[in-house]
Amino acid sequence: MKTNAPKSLRDRIAAHVRDIPRSGIRDFFDIVSSRDDVISLGVGEPDFVTPWHIREAAITALEQGVTSYTSNFGLLSLRKELSSYVKGLIGVEYSADREILVTVGVSEAMDLALRALIEPGDEVLYHEPCYVSYNPIITFAHGVPVKIETSVENSFRLTRAQLEEKVTEKTKVLILNFPTNPTGAVLSRKETEEIAAFAIEHDLIVLSDEIYGELSYDVQHSSILAVPGMRERTVYLHGFSKAWAMTGFRLGFSCAPPELTEAMMKIHQYTMLCAPVLSQRAALEALQNPAEDIAGMRESYAARRNYMHSAFQEMGVECFLPGGAFYMFPTIGKFGLSSYDFAMKLLEEENVAVVPGTAFGACGEGSVRCCFATAFDDLKEAMPRIARFVSRLS
Repeated sequence: MKTNAPKSLRDRIAAHVRDIPRSGIRDFFDIVSSRDDVISLGVGEPDFVTPWHIREAAITALEQGVTSYTSNFGLLSLRKELSSYVKGLIGVEYSADREILVTVGVSEAMDLALRALIEPGDEVLYHEPCYVSYNPIITFAHGVPVKIETSVENSFRLTRAQLEEKVTEKTKVLILNFPTNPTGAVLSRKETEEIAAFAIEHDLIVLSDEIYGELSYDVQHSSILAVPGMRERTVYLHGFSKAWAMTGFRLGFSCAPPELTEAMMKIHQYTMLCAPVLSQRAALEALQNPAEDIAGMRESYAARRNYMHSAFQEMGVECFLPGGAFYMFPTIGKFGLSSYDFAMKLLEEENVAVVPGTAFGACGEGSVRCCFATAFDDLKEAMPRIARFVSRLS
């Protein structure tokens, strides 16, 4: 019997998955991991160890045999604490029973929201440079990513005028991330209100990723959720990785109207079931004693930010002063190298790792991302190395 030759496995992979490139951050750090004695300003992770009282809560829960599934929505005790925390932080209250969903990191919450909302062909607005997953997860949800490029000339802000240029009758969702990864950009209250008015006028759902909301340095973070009329059209996304230094716990949450929370929960129920119970118990402890932990780390990050910014200024590298998060996005185009080549030469010649700006979108070309959530001693060694490097380029 004649048989046809089997198709290659690559040809059998769904095109919308096959054609997505790997994360530029992870690809670069596969190279970094092969080298010794590298000072890394790359991965966006606090150098602080998770505070002991949070770790102890997870240890105690494990010793007590707390190893079972939880509700798909998450522990009710945790959701009640989340409701109180968000109300205190932003002034908006959510029902612990029907409007809060505990997820495996903020990335899962974003993915759930997009899959719950998007029909094939729906357009999603988002701003670049941005976190590496936004464009791919829009594509995975069969949406159409529509990027809005921001620039250092405008302090990487997003304006209503830019949004108006891109919106169409197919636009359904707007993704916001302020403070922003990788630039540290923030929005004023007035700018936030203008974007809210745009969303209301065009009847858009807003997915607001505020994972860095507690890490604002010069002015208080302004959440779009607090603007009148936005609660009913916003999915508030947050988590414990950054402000509490709990990256490995992989715990996030969403707050949204009950109809949308229910839709997100159904996807979560059939794909993830629930977030890890030990991480949920740790997060419960984190919320019950948050202020001292967050305030101490934020103060340390602010000092490191100021040090890194001054160092770049002294070496003649243009560098936007970030208002939040823990990243700096210096402009290196004047040295005649692409972002990738600059990062590779810096790694090879001075053993300092930074991330090429193009990992965060094409408009990141000409910049590199430097994370200042790095031990101060390492920063004080890395910045003179970078200064030596750029002096040779000059």
